[in-house]
Amino acid sequence: MLLGDTCTRGCRFCSVKTNRTPAKPDPLEPMNTAEAISRWGLGYVVLTTVDRDDLIDGGAKHLAETVRLIKEKSPVTFVETLSGDFRGDLEMVDIMANSGLDVYAHNLETVEELTPHVRDRRATYRQSLNVLERAKKVSPDVLTKTSIMLGLGETDDQVIQTLKDLREINCDIVTFGQYMRPTRRHMKVVEYVRPEKFNYWKEKALEMGFLYCASGPLVRSSYKAGESFIENVLKKRRQ
Repeated sequence: MLLGDTCTRGCRFCSVKTNRTPAKPDPLEPMNTAEAISRWGLGYVVLTTVDRDDLIDGGAKHLAETVRLIKEKSPVTFVETLSGDFRGDLEMVDIMANSGLDVYAHNLETVEELTPHVRDRRATYRQSLNVLERAKKVSPDVLTKTSIMLGLGETDDQVIQTLKDLREINCDIVTFGQYMRPTRRHMKVVEYVRPEKFNYWKEKALEMGFLYCASGPLVRSSYKAGESFIENVLKKRRQ
């Protein structure tokens, strides 16, 4: 995780530390990260980050520089970034989409109707869709990816509409996982979704044209099996 361990937002499902004024980013982090990944010889790496609303660019240039250096030092490594919405600043999305990354991930987290209840007020459903749409338009070869938590009180119709919204903007990959309450201070679990329902959503997503869908109670946005599949897709494209 880059840009520190403290987020400027306070979503009701997340236990990451929050503060309006986190410590300044480490200027050596992009280089140090790239050097470490090069030494490890990784085939696929996922860079995650907190939201940094305190920074003018939301941390986009810091993240983009990290991707650029990774690609410079380890050209064979595929890079996925899971980043925030940069307060809806699409020019920052452009910077990320043009950084050389292979997978642009940004999480919707939940359906539109539950977004105000689940996410920080600065994160809106439409704003997140705009991020994914812009990334695809700016760099059509980049795979776009998002993740949705189930068990928050969403209805089937709402999930279907979410999938339709994602396909309308050509989002390539979606994952479904069970919301787990991290502490008593966080919102309660409304439902523990059964495994067969996760299978249903996977089948439905693939029917609707998604390139890949990982769906299960323990699936998270960065999911090992999914990364293996995506890595193989990217390898075939490279060849």
